[in-house]
Amino acid sequence: MNFDLGNGVTLHLPALHITISAIIIIVLLVRWSKQLETRRFTIFFYFLISAYIFPLYTRSTENGVFELWFPIGFLFIMAYLYSSKRYHPVKLKASALGFCVAIYQLVFQYFG
Repeated sequence: MNFDLGNGVTLHLPALHITISAIIIIVLLVRWSKQLETRRFTIFFYFLISAYIFPLYTRSTENGVFELWFPIGFLFIMAYLYSSKRYHPVKLKASALGFCVAIYQLVFQYFG
């Protein structure tokens, strides 16, 4: 959505479904962070790292460039949670939510 504020100033906002999704994600992360006793901000890092996607394979073809993307951040977080002694279910919830965002990014990368 674009809003013209006059004098050549335009406000660009994302689509409505993306805005609503972002609000829901922030509310969930804040609610889950309140369940931790210390270091509440780490939930946001678990979410952000697990939402990271990375191109594993890139090949140039006659039709363009083919890239194979993979949610590598989620694998790193799962490996860390598996080996860590500070396991908490909220951290798993935040990383699963980040994995959902990573899947959305993958679908958007391939089909969007």
